[in-house]
Amino acid sequence: MVKQLLRLMTELSSHRWLSRLMGAFSHSRLSRFLIPAFIRIYHIPSSEAEKHSGEYLTLNEFFSRRLKPGMRPVAAHENAVASPVDALITAMGEIHSGTIMNVKGQDYELEDLLNHSPHLELYKKGFFFVLYLSPTDYHRIHSPITGRKVESEHIRGRAYPVNEFGMRHMKGVLSRNERLITYIAGANGEAAVVKVGAMNVSSIHYADEEADAWQIGDDLAYFEFGSTVVLLLENGSFTARPGLASGTKVKMGELLGTLQRPL
Repeated sequence: MVKQLLRLMTELSSHRWLSRLMGAFSHSRLSRFLIPAFIRIYHIPSSEAEKHSGEYLTLNEFFSRRLKPGMRPVAAHENAVASPVDALITAMGEIHSGTIMNVKGQDYELEDLLNHSPHLELYKKGFFFVLYLSPTDYHRIHSPITGRKVESEHIRGRAYPVNEFGMRHMKGVLSRNERLITYIAGANGEAAVVKVGAMNVSSIHYADEEADAWQIGDDLAYFEFGSTVVLLLENGSFTARPGLASGTKVKMGELLGTLQRPL
């Protein structure tokens, strides 16, 4: 029964009433009794968490847990772009005339993903990563570069599933779901961190609402019953790490490549 309930909570739903119900339960004290089963079913390395699993008061608090210092070394390479999350790279590559090609068999237009933001001009010939977080993964999001916040936009949307089925069989999930977009300007170019919600209303939150600048690897935001991050890098500025490809599992802080402002 416990296993079925946890599966239901993590099989992300587009129905707002179910999202609200599951969100309310995951924030309740009663949900803390599911934490041991959650750890067991999803093989979560709870020893990495900053607190013992028994100290978390709700399932949501455990899900959005911080890690012990040093658990995720951050790339120290000059001009580094670090993975903002623990995730599976489900798609990556160059952006062609404002189109992100072949994400689980679908193409995405930047103007839809970025809600027609003027920033989209910076990325029409840039580079993208689609980073999928499973229930097993650490669900906090960190800054991929050192820089300052240029703009933030919260786009209210649906809560379609972002798992394999949802991404392949439901049209335009990444552009239709709730999104929190952070534009960060670094010394060698801009990055857009597009955090795509899946379950629970208002499921994405900044770690510090007042922050306006970050060092690479700083805590940026977190998911409540997580989702996907789309990372965009400015036109002509990014060189991917050799050997990186779709299907690669990455950890937060791991080197994705480097930014170098075009001459």
